Formats: sequence, structure tokens, C-alpha cells
Amino acid sequence: MTTYTLPDSGLTSLTAAELAEKIHSREVSSREVTQAHLDRITETDGELNAFLHVGAEAALAAAEDVDKRLDAGEAPASPLAGVPLALKDVIVTTDAPTTGASKILEGWISPYDATVTRKIREAGIPILGKTNLDELAMGSSTENSAYGPTRNPYDLERTPGGSGGGSAAAIAAGQAPLAIGTDTGGSIRQPAALTNTVGVKPTYGTVSRYGFVAAASSLEQAGPGARTVLDAALLHEVIAGHDPFDATTVNRPLVSVVDAAREGASGDLKGLKVGVVKQFNREGFQPGVLESYRASLDQLTAQGAEIIEVDCPRFDDALAAYYLIMPCEVSSNLARLDGMRYGMRVGDDGTRSADEVMALTRAAGFGPEVKRRIILGTYALSVGYFDAYYVQAQRVRTLIAQDFARAFEQVDVLVTPTTPTTAFKLGEKVADPVEMYNFDLCTLPLNLAGLCGMSVPAGFAADTGLPVGLQIMAPAFADDRLYRVGAAYEAGRK
Repeated sequence: MTTYTLPDSGLTSLTAAELAEKIHSREVSSREVTQAHLDRITETDGELNAFLHVGAEAALAAAEDVDKRLDAGEAPASPLAGVPLALKDVIVTTDAPTTGASKILEGWISPYDATVTRKIREAGIPILGKTNLDELAMGSSTENSAYGPTRNPYDLERTPGGSGGGSAAAIAAGQAPLAIGTDTGGSIRQPAALTNTVGVKPTYGTVSRYGFVAAASSLEQAGPGARTVLDAALLHEVIAGHDPFDATTVNRPLVSVVDAAREGASGDLKGLKVGVVKQFNREGFQPGVLESYRASLDQLTAQGAEIIEVDCPRFDDALAAYYLIMPCEVSSNLARLDGMRYGMRVGDDGTRSADEVMALTRAAGFGPEVKRRIILGTYALSVGYFDAYYVQAQRVRTLIAQDFARAFEQVDVLVTPTTPTTAFKLGEKVADPVEMYNFDLCTLPLNLAGLCGMSVPAGFAADTGLPVGLQIMAPAFADDRLYRVGAAYEAGRK
């Protein structure tokens, strides 16, 4: 088994906070740090396939700009200025292609930056490149990418999760200290669990979606990936906030997640009430995952938390509701990828109608999973089926939100395994879409309710030796609570 786990020495082994301290004190330059990570990408990505595009020239130019400003005595543009980052290839950039890992957008370069991209640049964070994903963020294994699967650095025969497997694998392999992902049903948290990294899905509406290649607009949210909870918090504060270009963002003060992470690092959880979701503590999960989960509960108890079982009965219906709502939104959103305005165009030889060109383009440009979801969504939205499927799924969504609300009347946070199993082998679930969908069982209820969640490393399963994640969930706009508990749990594991 060949692995590319995190290096144990050198610049690529340091946390983002450690790198920032060294850069800002001028012990090392941003260019040196950025070059070290570019070298690591060159060394390992031939087998990992975490990146779809590496922007070495642009990254080094951004790093040199940071160095120039710091050498001139200017204050760092942000606490992470000079620390490089990997960006999921579903967030648009003006200086690199944005493909969404789909042939239909191959080579397309956006005329504008996403708000998240702009904030990263303004914070002085060099962008190393764009990372691989399941095509247009649809999948749980990064096997649906039109450019080949990403491999898990802990076992190259296994998936790093999805849809944001490229971002998580890049962090785990030391290719990047930080990454940005997007989470529609677990696409940040689930890969984090499989790669021994930290992944956070912020409260819906607290990070701008302007400049996403949107799949399911009411579900998805960008968030940070990192090696530590503090690193994730530092990046979270860079990208969060109201955006006039995105009507779904909320215009309200956000509590500092960095302060919460620093507070949690003491490891003290006295007085905290932790809810164990009955539906996710049962048979059907991999024994090693459940063993790790129960050890995590023991650790939280030892740190002073009170464990309380809560019943969320509608969580059993979440998978069905999600896989109706999500395809319906996909069907609508992806109508714009038609071969007429941008991206691939097939069959435009002057003899075919626009409808024929669109049909040929979409047939050639979309992969099987994207086509499957478009068909499912279009069917559910069609006359005669809309009320029976889409409307009913939205009712279930409301009931799931009510389950969460009742649970948070009893507890401060909820915890579950992030995934039902550890990383599965590439190709193992491809032929069975339903089995693949079941891998999102623990993560997608949160997206339906618009709440916030985090996956933190919870050790390695005894039966496979592979990473396990602990999912922490908190109410809307209580993202700081995630970071306090996550940092305390992380401190208790050391």
C-alpha cells in the first residue's frame, strides 16, 4: 500500500498558523513557503491527482507581493497573509480555468472572481491551484470527475471522499496547508473524515455563494479545510460575511470563530451538553467507526461534557428528501450549461438547430451521474409529479429542521460519526448509486436545515487502520460553538 501522508518535517509539515507566524516574523518568506508546497505537488500529484490546475506563476507572484509589503514594514493583510491555499475547482477565478471537473466547461476562464476568491486575494493568500472534485460537485468519492479520480493519501487504492476529495487530499498529503471546499450534502466534512483533516460547513448564508458553479443553491455553502481547528477558524474568518452580490447572505455580525477556537484549546468542556443522535448510533455502521465514535464520547465525558441521547426521527427520511430536492435544483441550475453561452459546443456545423446543438453538447459534456440527477430532477418537477415528489420532500425538510430545533432545546451541540464507514476502495460503489448516496447519511440532514457542522479527526478505525471523523453540529449562526468544542476535542486527543 503506497501512501503520501503528511511529511514529518519541513515547511509542508507545519500548520497554517505556524507558517503565518514564521512568514510575518520574516523567519521565512512567503515565496519559500509557496515554492515548498508547489514542489510537494510536483512530487506527489502524479499519483494523487488532487489538482486539476496548478497556477505556480500566479501563486509565486502573490507570495512575492506579500513579502515585498512585509519587508516594507506594512502590517500583514490578514492573519494568514502569505500562507498558500488550494481552491476547489467549482469557485470561479479570472487567472485559472474553472471546469467543475466537467468536460462541458473544459478550459473555461471566468471574466470575474467569486467573492470567496476576491477575499482570499485581498487577505494576501496565494492560490496554489484548483482542486479535483466529483463533476459539478455531484458525488461522494471524487470518482465522477471527468479528469480521473483523486486518490486518498492514506491508501492510494481508496477514495478521499467527495465531492471535494481533491481539496482534502491536498491538505492530507502536504500539498497545501489550507483549502476551500463547498458542502452541499457533506462535501467538505466527509472528505475531511476520510483524510484525517478538519472540514467545516458554515451556517447557510454566512459565506457568499457568488461565483460558484451552482448545483443546488439552497443547500451548498463554501467552507474551510485545514489540519487543525485553529487553522480552519483563521480561514473561516477570511471568507465569511455579508455580500451584496449574494441575496442569500445575511447582514448580521458574526461571532469570532478564532476566539472560540483559542478558548476551546484549553480542553475544558465543563457544563457542555452534547447530544448523541439516536439514529446514528446503531447497527449498520462499520464496527471500527462506531468503536472510535464511542471512544470520542468517552473523551468528551472525561473533559466535562454531559452526554444526552436525542431522538431525531425524521433524519431517517433525510436521504430520500435530499435526493429529490438536490436533483430538482440541479435540473434548474444546469440549464445554463447548454453550449450556447460558454464552454463546450458540439455539432455547430451550420446544419443543425440550436436545440440539436444543445442536446449534442449536453450529451457529450455531462457525465453519467450529472445526467442521472438532471433526469431525476426534471421528472420530479414535471406536471403531475411536482406535488407528489418535490413538495413532499420540502415538507420533510421542514420536519428535519424541527427535529434539529427540538434537539437544540436539550443540548448545545450534536455529535455523530461523520461517515458510516472509513474510505472505501475506488470502484467499489460506482455501479450502485443508492449505496453511494447512503455514504452521505450522517452529513446531509444539516444541509437541509441550513445549520453548521464540522468534522474533526477522531483517530483510526481498529478494523481498517484508516482515518475516522467525528461530526459536530450546532444551531444556525452558532459556528463559534463548533470551533470551541472542536478545538477542545482536538486538545483532548493530544
